[in-house]
Amino acid sequence: MDFEINPAIHPRTLVLAIAALLDYLIGDPWNWLHPVQVMGWCIQHYTQPCLKHLSSPRLLRIAGVGLAIALILGSGSVGWLLVYLANLVHPIAGVITESILLASCFAGRSLRDAANQVLQPLSQGNIETARTQLSRYVGRDTENLSEADILRAVLETVTENATDGVMAPLFYAIVGAFFPIGSVPLALAYKAASTLDSMVGYREPPYTHIGWFSARLEDSLTWLPCRLTVLTLALLSGKPCQVWQLCQRDAPQDPSPNAGWSECAYAAVLGVQVGGSNQYKGITKHKPLLGDATRPITADVIIQATQLTRHNSLIWLGVAIATLQLLSTIS
Repeated sequence: MDFEINPAIHPRTLVLAIAALLDYLIGDPWNWLHPVQVMGWCIQHYTQPCLKHLSSPRLLRIAGVGLAIALILGSGSVGWLLVYLANLVHPIAGVITESILLASCFAGRSLRDAANQVLQPLSQGNIETARTQLSRYVGRDTENLSEADILRAVLETVTENATDGVMAPLFYAIVGAFFPIGSVPLALAYKAASTLDSMVGYREPPYTHIGWFSARLEDSLTWLPCRLTVLTLALLSGKPCQVWQLCQRDAPQDPSPNAGWSECAYAAVLGVQVGGSNQYKGITKHKPLLGDATRPITADVIIQATQLTRHNSLIWLGVAIATLQLLSTIS
């Protein structure tokens, strides 16, 4: 039997829909090689010899620029090549390959699973297990966190990563869908930038110089999808002016140009407050308070946050798919 794609359905809309569904239902299967693992391996094997043999800040910065450009362009190019080769075999193979690669760029299911792995033992009164599970996902010290501190940490992780883990990759996938290059190259390129930032984009040694370009580039690439996420959340809340005013009041206080806006938008919609004091390797650091503490942070609030991210992404997907279909009909 010869399977064909329905000509009434734009292939790019099919890819976006299948990728989103795969992420929602399956996420990142264990024991499967993930693109981020390959990116992480490349970053590690590049930065270690650079940090060992380069002592000049200038040379380290040049090396950092080279790393970022090579990994981002390389990731996008490999993604494009894999889709191209699959399409040579059959259009169906192309759709399947593109959908799987694109799904790997989304972290919606992973964020929900991470939150549940902490919330489940916490709901059973097993705070030690909750602390241990939380330590897998956050950089702060978790050994002495109270239940309220654990819940705040989970919410901050879920709401910060909602932008760079879900909405920003989706944004670039949608942009790519409107151009011949397609969704996968741009989404993978952004994923590479995000991985670089998470691995080397620190102000502290030893990554101060080699990671400066990666950190600034990721901030720039995330700026627009972050603001669009905030606007969509504000509209979803039914109180857009209040949410936007709270974000304008509090988000600029955060040193990150994007994380503060993302966390603050969710806090404003949910009526909670995030931020405060955290310990990192025994050193206390203070983050600005974001939002108003109208109600306490609970497990239900965290679940609502993950639902907001899903609704947000569905709105973007719906608008993108409808627009692609309309343009396909017109042309």
